[in-house]
This record gives sequence, structure tokens and C-alpha cells, in this order.
Amino acid sequence: MTERISAGKILVVEDEPKLVQLLRRVLTATHFQVVTASKGEIAVEMAALEQPDLILLDLVLAGEMDGYGVARHIREFSDVPIVMLTAKAREADLLRGYEAGTDDYLTKPFSSRELLARVRAVLKRTRREAGAAPEAEIVCGALRLDLARRRVMLGNAEVRLTRTEYNLLRELAAHANQVMMHGQLLTAVWGPEYRNDLDYLRAYVRFLRKKLEADPADPKLIVTAPGVGYMLACPDQAA
Repeated sequence: MTERISAGKILVVEDEPKLVQLLRRVLTATHFQVVTASKGEIAVEMAALEQPDLILLDLVLAGEMDGYGVARHIREFSDVPIVMLTAKAREADLLRGYEAGTDDYLTKPFSSRELLARVRAVLKRTRREAGAAPEAEIVCGALRLDLARRRVMLGNAEVRLTRTEYNLLRELAAHANQVMMHGQLLTAVWGPEYRNDLDYLRAYVRFLRKKLEADPADPKLIVTAPGVGYMLACPDQAA
């Protein structure tokens, strides 16, 4: 009998048994290997030991550590993609999740088709990034992107970015002084499935400005083209 090839390992962090059973059934039926954790502390340990390809993380967990805390702890040692599971897709909750290091979200209740589409899209994006050929660097005034090492320097200080923040900045930097349309950025950074999800883009532009701009409320580096998109303004480069 031919051995079934795994589509990847997924860590499910959820304390509702019925939902865990549903997620396990749907994911294993499509050849994913599933490991689970019901508490935040255990989830952090399993993320380190199991080395999953993706984490499905409920933001509301029993115990001392909620999903936000789990994401922050995991981001201290891993860039594994994290998809948050939330009952309320309120902007404040989503922004808090993104700031903690999550990459995407699913709002409960969700269908099996929606779950699989989101998981596959995130994994496809992550694997595409991992297979990209390393380049040299991009310099924009005091801002420097070391593309081979995926490091960002602002002056003499290193700026710590999440994977998604870095990918968005890299895309803007690759087209410095050119306005990138919303749909272009969403497709390039998140994938074609996300080309109409402007909330993702607005949230991450906000995060980048907080980390890179002297005055995020009056941005000079990442500027807005109203109703069109965004541009990385590099005064020392030609468009």
C-alpha cells in the first residue's frame, strides 16, 4: 500500500473539544498531520518541539495565557504562520492579533471550505517566500533592507518586523517612488485571494509607520495616494 504523503503539520490550539474534533477531521481528510494543545503554555512548548508548518490559534483560551500571549511567545523564536480563530472580527481584536504576530484570521463559525482555503493560501505564501532567491539589499535614505538576511536597518538601529510587515516593506521598496495600487500590494504580499481585503493592508501600513516613521501621524516614508495605494518615498532615488 502506498504511504500517504503529508500536506504539512498543523498545530491546533483550541480548548473547545467539539471544534478540535471538527478541525482534526477536516484537516486529516486532506492529508494534514494534526497536533493539538488546549492551553497556551502547552501550545508554546509544542510550537518549539513539533515545528509545525502552520498554527491555528484560538484567541480565547482557558488558563493563564490567552491566544495573544501565545502568539507573542512563539514570535520570540519562530516565524511559523499563525492563523487566529476568533468569534468576533472586530477591528480592535484583529489589530491586537496582528500586533502579537498573527498572520491571518478566521471568524467563527467558518465552513470547512473556508478553513482549507485559508490554510492553503497561507502555506502557499509562506513556501513561496522560503523559496525566493536571496538578493543583495535595497537602500532608501536611512532605511536599508538586507534581503539575504531579511533584516531591516534604520540608521544604525535594527528594526524588528514580523514576516508580513517585512514582506510588505520589501514589496514597496522594490518599487520605490512608484505608487503601488491596493490590489497590487495585496496580491503580491498576501496572494490573489486577498486582493480586495483592504483592512489587511491598512493595518500593516499602520504597523510599519509606527516602526519606521519619525511621526506616524505625518508619514514621510510610506505615503498614501488617496483612493489608489501607497508608495515608499526615497528622495535619493529616481522613480
